[in-house]
Amino acid sequence: MIEVRNLTKRYGPHVAVDDISFQVTKGEVVGFLGPNGAGKSTTMNILTGYLSATVGDVYVDGTNILEEPEAVKRRMGYLPESPPIYGEMTVREYLRFVCRIKKVPKREVKDRIEQGLHRVGIAEVYNRLVGNLSKGYRQRVGLAQALMGNPDILVLDEPTAGLDPKQIIEIRDLIRSLGADYTVILSSHILPEVSEICPRVMIINDGRIVADGDPATLAGDLFDASQVVITAVADEAKARDAVSGLRGISRIEILPAGESGTTEMLIESEKDRDLRRDIFAAFSAKQVPLIGLRVKNATLEEIFLELTSGVKEADVTEVDT
Repeated sequence: MIEVRNLTKRYGPHVAVDDISFQVTKGEVVGFLGPNGAGKSTTMNILTGYLSATVGDVYVDGTNILEEPEAVKRRMGYLPESPPIYGEMTVREYLRFVCRIKKVPKREVKDRIEQGLHRVGIAEVYNRLVGNLSKGYRQRVGLAQALMGNPDILVLDEPTAGLDPKQIIEIRDLIRSLGADYTVILSSHILPEVSEICPRVMIINDGRIVADGDPATLAGDLFDASQVVITAVADEAKARDAVSGLRGISRIEILPAGESGTTEMLIESEKDRDLRRDIFAAFSAKQVPLIGLRVKNATLEEIFLELTSGVKEADVTEVDT
């Protein structure tokens, strides 16, 4: 569906995107992440035809975006971080305007608008001025405009920026449903959101793709240890004593307990070694009740931090991707 070959973008001596290549197949939902200045926004702007590359090519189903920009742009729906909406228009007027600039055939305009209104859940506000809508509804109107050209590909840049928690959940569910019918490239600074929506993530740093795959596989490739978190009905001393004879443990860390009278402990072992059976048996032998035992998988935040050195953990939720 999308093929990027040796893409480079220079601004004078500054290299914003440095010889990157990747493919996105039909029906994929891909999260595209990167810290501020990494080249993420530049790449997305090149993909959508808003910028030209210094070197390299972008193809959509074999069509080069530089050679046939209009043909490629018809295949794409783009929602930038700030939706391109006009507050003085009603929702219906605005979508009719979008259909005109996207050259939707007149006979299809009415149906295209009706489908878009219902798909993104704004049919009840179609006669209201866009400027009078809540931020969540304006974001939905932005999504509707991305659909008006009947694209194959949706490129969504920070689609939940500035929304409240309820609106975020609603837009997240909407994007997930769109993923059933469209190829989606999504950027977001809310990394847990990307984990929930996107089976595949690409991380760009210093203009280069530093990771590409599903988060679980990336974590396995990056980290050299397996971790288990246990919750025991015991004090710290008894919990430590229960596992003192186990082989293969490389590190133990006491975590803040969630319940009074319990100890929560992270137990780390070498990569690919599963100590859960041994841990359970050890606590049972000491007659120390276990009320929690789970594998701790690396989060997308931890993967992101590992790959984008210089970004502090406290700043992750503020990262401009």
